[in-house]
Amino acid sequence: MFNLLDKYNLEFGSPVFFFLLILLPVLIYCIYRIHKKRRTSLTVSTTGGIARMAVPWKARFRPLIHILNLAAVICFIAGLARMQETNIKENIESEGVDIVLSMDISGSMLAEDFQPNRLEAAKTTAVSFVKSRPGDRFGVVIFAGESFTQCPITIDHNVVIEQLSRVTNGLLEEGTAIGMGMATAIDRLKDTKGKSRILVLLTDGVNTTGLIYPETALELAKAYNVKVYTIGVGTEGKALFPVKTHLGIQKQLMDVKIDEALLQKISRETGGRYFRATDNTSLETIYAEIDRLEKTTVQIGTYKQHKERFHIFVLSGLTLLMLSILLQYTLFRKIP
Repeated sequence: MFNLLDKYNLEFGSPVFFFLLILLPVLIYCIYRIHKKRRTSLTVSTTGGIARMAVPWKARFRPLIHILNLAAVICFIAGLARMQETNIKENIESEGVDIVLSMDISGSMLAEDFQPNRLEAAKTTAVSFVKSRPGDRFGVVIFAGESFTQCPITIDHNVVIEQLSRVTNGLLEEGTAIGMGMATAIDRLKDTKGKSRILVLLTDGVNTTGLIYPETALELAKAYNVKVYTIGVGTEGKALFPVKTHLGIQKQLMDVKIDEALLQKISRETGGRYFRATDNTSLETIYAEIDRLEKTTVQIGTYKQHKERFHIFVLSGLTLLMLSILLQYTLFRKIP
């Protein structure tokens, strides 16, 4: 019964009245005693002739009046219990964080020391990070030899995830412009109204080009109070890189070079942290740590709206009672 009520969002406002149902056996007993007292007795020498007499249909169906009265009482008790239709609503209040994910998409991000490669691993982990923070606004910036806003800051996480899925190597001129990747992200963050402004900068190399030096972008981050978490992506030692040759794309073992000193300086001076990811698992752990460090307070207020549905029981009880009275004074009327 309770599962059925939950299925249709029903509940009883005053269920204590159901305790009145324990009086039903008493009521049935009283009806039985009254009915027994009204019986008349007749003494005969033999019951043979009476036994062969058919019982009148009115006598057979007369208990129907008592059944209708009892059903009416049950309906009135259910009406007192006040069945209600409930509509539960949630009001979510969030003091969110504004976060821009600035991602290196240069050719070296296709290295296969991550599975299936650095870029795809970074995208997958970024999507999980976005999904884990429903109260925050996200934006996506990509950079190689230049930078581009892949997704402006928005609370629509489906849009952010869709744009992350479209990120691929070859969208921008080759190179590694860390300063440009930072500056574009900071430009998106500088006027936001969130509780805090966070930049997650992910790269696997050394700044080689760009119109804005990383040191200049660092000063911009400090000026606009943007906290930068930097992630260096790449295994220790050598990794398998795809390289263009006259025979096409060939895979070669090459040294992994990350400007860790620069990334550490950027994170340290903006109040963030530097992380080194050497495989898929460590990259996931890094995003989990950033999630822990930048927690968002989300308050969920739940309230119910009630619509009274007890009328159906009251009307049913009245109908049964009226039907009982009608039968009592018509079909089952006693002849004086």
